[in-house]
Amino acid sequence: MIPRRSDPRWLAVTVFGLGHLRPAPGTWGSLPPVVIAGVLVLAGLGPAEHPVFYHTVLAVILLVSSAACVAFGEWAEAWYGKKDPGWVVADETAGQCVALVALPVAAPALTIAGLWPLCVALAVSFLAFRAFDIIKPPPAYALQKLPGGWGVLVDDLFAGVYALIATQAVCWVLL
Repeated sequence: MIPRRSDPRWLAVTVFGLGHLRPAPGTWGSLPPVVIAGVLVLAGLGPAEHPVFYHTVLAVILLVSSAACVAFGEWAEAWYGKKDPGWVVADETAGQCVALVALPVAAPALTIAGLWPLCVALAVSFLAFRAFDIIKPPPAYALQKLPGGWGVLVDDLFAGVYALIATQAVCWVLL
């Protein structure tokens, strides 16, 4: 049974219900930061033109998503009856923000006229994060054993760091 959709805990950990979309709820939970980053760049508020604004938006999303995991992760695990339940996707939202944080280094010429670098950078960041979130290379896998919401969150933050590095490397070569 799903908690009441008006429950703020449910809204926070499922990222307003994205965690209940199928297939692959983690993929749905990873999309909001990618879309927001792309919209910011296209609106002229990207990391090259307005780095403070761009990074503040990502930081706020990262902090709110992380806080949701830490505050309500234990509740979500108890409700669902398992460790790091799949419908909890605030951790994916937070981890994807980490992967997008250095976008200006990965794709320095992000303009509407040059949509190709933006699309490549966003796609690589998204795909790399999803891959590392699924594979969970060390120490990410072991970090899932942390108690409560920390175990839900920290492995995804490490996946975000791995994806950040991969995004930088791939975009450096391609762009």
